[in-house]
Amino acid sequence: MDLKEKLVSSFMAFENQIDIDSPVHDVRSEAIKTFEQEGFPTKKQEAWKYTSLKSIINQDYSVFPKQENALEYRDIKKYFIHDIDSYKIVFIDGKYSSHLSQTTHEGFDVCLMSAALNKPKYRLVIENYFNKAATKDSLSSLNTAFASEGAFIHIKKNKLVEKPIQILHFSSGDESALMLQPRNLVVVDENAHVQIIERHQSLTDNPVLTNSVTEIFANKRAIIDYYKVQNDRETASLIDNTFISQKQESHCSVHTFSFGGKLTRNNLNFFQNGERIDSTLKGVTIIGNKQHVDHNTLVHHIEPNCESHQDYKGIFGDNATGVFNGRVIVNKEAQKTNAFQANNNILISDKASINTKPQLEIFADDVKCSHGCTIGQLDESAMFYMRSRGIPEKEAKALLMYAFSNNVLSSVKIPEIKQRITKIIANKLGVNIGFDL
Repeated sequence: MDLKEKLVSSFMAFENQIDIDSPVHDVRSEAIKTFEQEGFPTKKQEAWKYTSLKSIINQDYSVFPKQENALEYRDIKKYFIHDIDSYKIVFIDGKYSSHLSQTTHEGFDVCLMSAALNKPKYRLVIENYFNKAATKDSLSSLNTAFASEGAFIHIKKNKLVEKPIQILHFSSGDESALMLQPRNLVVVDENAHVQIIERHQSLTDNPVLTNSVTEIFANKRAIIDYYKVQNDRETASLIDNTFISQKQESHCSVHTFSFGGKLTRNNLNFFQNGERIDSTLKGVTIIGNKQHVDHNTLVHHIEPNCESHQDYKGIFGDNATGVFNGRVIVNKEAQKTNAFQANNNILISDKASINTKPQLEIFADDVKCSHGCTIGQLDESAMFYMRSRGIPEKEAKALLMYAFSNNVLSSVKIPEIKQRITKIIANKLGVNIGFDL
């Protein structure tokens, strides 16, 4: 039995465990039909032309963990941004860990998707927002079919969340191979502001496949800063599907830091449903060995007087492969749009490769839109200059690559995140530099 057949047959058992009167029962049923018809995407599809899932879907994954594993804080402390006070939503093998988490309902809700799906007081939010931004592609539909647990965040009108929210998904390694499908829903009401940090982390070398879906809704004048830290083991694969729906005058930024994992696919989709919206998409990728990272972005400008800014940097060594497929759509009505897109890459190995395809689809005539991509190596004249001033070759290369990444890091609004990412980059480059960018 292949993975697709296993998932489809497991759905009936999953349905028997949950309440068929759930407000999303019909949504789940339609979603599994979509996945059954379409299956896993292949390289024959344009959006997946450079990324094959064959190597990761041949495993015999456990779909439902057999037992709940209890971890101690000391075992996972290093994966938290622990030098800031924050709310925490922690999952171990897809199960909520109450003793490692810190949630709240005081003025806003930072809690669980399972609670939102099953408690009447959340029914209106679920009916208005659940599965309303996510597209009906096969992998998002697969997640929707099995949606039961994840983070539920509802920030109410005029609320400023003073502490960041950390969402952490751990795989304990108790299963020989495990598939996880977390579902997150973030609703930020008018004039509210929140900062969110998300991480998926394996604790052993047992294979893990995570198919995650996050829906984010930014209402009028809402501000959302979202940070994704991807630095997993080389036996873990992540398909991250994020859908963001913005209303007028909202500001939403997503920073994606991809440093580890076997295969990582980031599907990041912005939909601008109003005027004077600002969308920011930035990322840094540093990988080696045979790692593969694919950034697939979409910004859909629907209304006039909006902006979007995309800036992705990639550094690829050994036999690593990178993909960037950035798409910007400007509707006919979306006049006065300002859309910027850039993808710059450095290959530090002759065997590393990058496939990049920026796309602009513009149907309006009064816009400012630009896109560009570069693929190259380190500047030899800059290297010579630094070497001539006594800087060793390894440190000189690291400094140049730090500088290359700096304009992405400079827009990070949480200093502790910036410091953590700087240390990870230094570790990836194998150097110890005595300053932070």
